[in-house]
Amino acid sequence: MTKALYVIAVASLGSMLCTATLFAERPKFVNTIESLQQHECPDWFRDAKFGIYLHWGAYSVAEQGEWYARKLYIEGGPEYEHHLKTYGHPSEFGYADFIPRWKAEKFDPDALLALFKRSGAKYFTPCAVHHDNFDLWNSRHHKWNAVNMGPKKDLIRMWKDATIKAGLRFGVTTHLSRSYSWLNTANQSDAEGPKKGVPYDGAQGKAKGLYPPNDGQSTHHRAPFDAPREWRDLWARRVKQLIDDYQPDHLYFDCAVPFRGSDRGKTGMDVIAHFYNQRPEGVMCIKERPWQGLYADGITTLDYERGKAASILEKPWQTDDSIGSWGYNPAKPYMKPGLVVDKIVDIVSKNGNMLLNIPIKADGTLDREATELLENIGEWFDVNSEAIYGTRPWYMFGEGRNEIGAHDLESSLTSRDFRYTTRGETLYGFVMDWPKGKKPVVLPNLTAMNTRVTEVVSVELLGHKGDLKWENHGDGLQVYFPKEKPCEHAYALKIDFKK
Repeated sequence: MTKALYVIAVASLGSMLCTATLFAERPKFVNTIESLQQHECPDWFRDAKFGIYLHWGAYSVAEQGEWYARKLYIEGGPEYEHHLKTYGHPSEFGYADFIPRWKAEKFDPDALLALFKRSGAKYFTPCAVHHDNFDLWNSRHHKWNAVNMGPKKDLIRMWKDATIKAGLRFGVTTHLSRSYSWLNTANQSDAEGPKKGVPYDGAQGKAKGLYPPNDGQSTHHRAPFDAPREWRDLWARRVKQLIDDYQPDHLYFDCAVPFRGSDRGKTGMDVIAHFYNQRPEGVMCIKERPWQGLYADGITTLDYERGKAASILEKPWQTDDSIGSWGYNPAKPYMKPGLVVDKIVDIVSKNGNMLLNIPIKADGTLDREATELLENIGEWFDVNSEAIYGTRPWYMFGEGRNEIGAHDLESSLTSRDFRYTTRGETLYGFVMDWPKGKKPVVLPNLTAMNTRVTEVVSVELLGHKGDLKWENHGDGLQVYFPKEKPCEHAYALKIDFKK
């Protein structure tokens, strides 16, 4: 063997040994709290900061939101009344009858992913199955799926292909575990009125497998206390197939770890362990909702629905939020772009990610307002991306008295509210609104008396070309903003210190 070939052989052997060592060091996860707590959230997720997802299903046809499948059966409610006037009584036209009407005829996943990428998103995580018990993939364990009926397309495969093509990370959200009681409303009948006692379509035995068996469980919207093994096992088979066949980087349960009762979360933890073993760089999100199932710190990445952490958390976390209704409902107004941006900045300053839901129509298109909102956010990222992507929290997330409410449509943050991120030794200070008048913006913690920082040596306003007037003295860092805005919404100061 020549010397050159010997060197190549040794290098190849060394690479193989390193790879083998890497795989040997990876833990084999099992369905226990202690095992799952060994998983670490990967850096790709910590760096991404912003993702998009959406709720899409047969419920989109009615344009009444994603809970229409349940609420059309709740006698006397607004959805029930709407259903009577528009489609007829639930004994004659039930949720299953929407499935043939859902065509997804204008669905262009490449165009939508181009828009999501343009908005600044780094990952895309569509809903793969909602509480309506209808799978959007080629499900081997459940005939009620989008390949067999409705659109007659493997929507999750199409989403994934477009996502990878766009260069984004792909994930899926699942909302299935509580369907056993959530959709049991279809197994009822009216309690009064001209149709009193007439069974709804589910109670008539229609659409078996879509509607849950009526085993005497409640019709409560929360997960049942003790779902039967048959239901738990079917849930696990469906989600594991979703993991194996579609290899998501991100998986999300719209709950804590299912199931409660005698199962004590074992089935859910088994699925999470399966995901971690299949996808070592995968990110699993659940919610701290003990009334829905098991929760333990560190077994997954924590998700807040329409909420957020109050301060910086040591571990990465995620907020899932929506610009309006989760499922398409034009009667529900959308957030303003400035509020979306302010939420992203606030969340990132506390070590979190924003997963933003965009309502989509039954035909597979977005309305004009949603499209313009995403384009607006993308324009903001064009200027401010370096202060968001790949950053880490400072020792404090920010300053100011104003707070954003969970259901606000416009931001209440002002030029006296600040949020901070860091990249290496550089600090980014976001001024959350454009200051009025000629007085400087004052960041009070950036003062010589703060031993956590050294002397400020440069201050820039991202997107602004030209010099920026600033002073650093005992009252803090004072910055005089220019006449023209470099962008709309939150404004990032790039601050460097004496080495």
